[in-house]
Amino acid sequence: MLVTTSSLNLVFNCSERPMSFDPTAKDLTVAVIGTGTMGRGIVQVAAQGGMRVIAYDEKPGAAMVAKDYIGKILAGLVDKGRVTAADAKASLDRIGIGHSLEDCAKADVVIEAIVERLDIKQSLFQRLDQLCDPKVILASNTSSLPVTAISAKCAHPERVGGMHFFNPVPVMKLVEVIGGLKTAPWVTDALTQIGRRMNRDPVMCIDSPGFIVNHVGRAYQTENPRILTEGIATHPEIDRILTGAPGFKLGPFALADMVGIDVGFPVMESIYEQFQHEPAYAPNPLTALRAAGGLYGQKTGAGWYDYKDGKRVDASLPPAPKKLPQSVWIWPSTSHADLIAPLAELFTKAGLTPETGDKPSDGALVVLCQIGYDLTTAIDDLKLDGKRTVSVDVLFGLKGPRTLMVTPAIDPAMRDAAHALLAADGQDVVVINDSPGYVAQRTVAMIVNVGCNIAQRQIASPADIDKGAKLGLGYPFGPLEWGDRIGPGRVLFILERLHAFYLDPRYKPSPWLKRRVMLGLPLTTPDGAH
Repeated sequence: MLVTTSSLNLVFNCSERPMSFDPTAKDLTVAVIGTGTMGRGIVQVAAQGGMRVIAYDEKPGAAMVAKDYIGKILAGLVDKGRVTAADAKASLDRIGIGHSLEDCAKADVVIEAIVERLDIKQSLFQRLDQLCDPKVILASNTSSLPVTAISAKCAHPERVGGMHFFNPVPVMKLVEVIGGLKTAPWVTDALTQIGRRMNRDPVMCIDSPGFIVNHVGRAYQTENPRILTEGIATHPEIDRILTGAPGFKLGPFALADMVGIDVGFPVMESIYEQFQHEPAYAPNPLTALRAAGGLYGQKTGAGWYDYKDGKRVDASLPPAPKKLPQSVWIWPSTSHADLIAPLAELFTKAGLTPETGDKPSDGALVVLCQIGYDLTTAIDDLKLDGKRTVSVDVLFGLKGPRTLMVTPAIDPAMRDAAHALLAADGQDVVVINDSPGYVAQRTVAMIVNVGCNIAQRQIASPADIDKGAKLGLGYPFGPLEWGDRIGPGRVLFILERLHAFYLDPRYKPSPWLKRRVMLGLPLTTPDGAH
């Protein structure tokens, strides 16, 4: 038989989906290389998804230990009534143990979950590329390394993609599906279907530093150490503010300690380097110091917080002062009167009806509720008395610890009176130093801006950016969705004020954000050319 160049391409070119590859097939086999925390989680969800699994680890006995562990997890689910005993047994029976890479090569899909080092991953994928039939998909569970680089030494890089799961895999429903520069579209389509078979919720993105979730997370994990560095608030105060009215499940410092600073900081550095020192992603020296000193968080007993018997040691807020001001005047802003109204109602219920004049009376506490502006600039622009002027963040409502902002000019007695008034109904109050955008406004504005830049760079669709942030990071809203809820114009203004005050390019508003504000469109509106 004459073998032509075109017939060879039919055999070895994976740019088109092989006729024999069916990601929905009942007998689809998935090999998982590496059976540590992430690997065994992938093994479990693949088996529970009805696929046959080959578990392999180069450490002798590790794969069997992982299977035994999964057996105990499934038994626990049976005890809790979440799965039937028959389903648990069937899932466990679908897990086989591989004894070599050659065993893994018999699978339809191979998922790598080994150490996060490019040289080691490249070596493994080069070997798999040689062992596996060209129709076999090779996928990496990398969290931050480029899929394109991982596949660089493969003869068939078009069948290599990324499939980034989140820890703990059986609990976290999200999986990022990543296509490298040479990945064939059928490969990412197949990985998406396989992800759904594992009962995961896939999002698609192109090969880019941090993909979607770790990219979005740059705002939360870099902006708040910067706020701390500026002396605006302490790290427990920042965590309290952000887990209050904005609704984050964990503050940025508690989150860093839980993940492990030894894990999070290298990712932070990697993404910063891969983005060629993009100012918005710059790591903070305070985080670097903890990483260098071995203060990794919960696992070492100290990080941003101290831990005793595995539990975080939290300092309580000081009691609120009791003496109220004699009178109070609230700046009558017309741009967000709806947000200010609940504050006026709160003061009235405390027995102090706000003054209604154009200017405050002599001796009255002056309360501003500005969006974006720092208090010093507002005092200067409005020609107010800095000794008795404070500011309250009302953008996210008045639930949770309320943020009271002051300047260096404040009279301590007026600061305490404002604190007492704001806490009159028993709510906690956090007093912070002056900053454009307080703590919550600037944090959320940065998250929205990073999300807009991901959309602008066409890394992922607006819907997948929002889904990734909610499922992967636990944010109450996705970045673009959150911007639309607050109001894109308000987000833009906060960023403009931060940029004008600090003259720092990290606060430069995204073109995606600016265009949609100018056109009066939601941030979730896709570009018009495609």
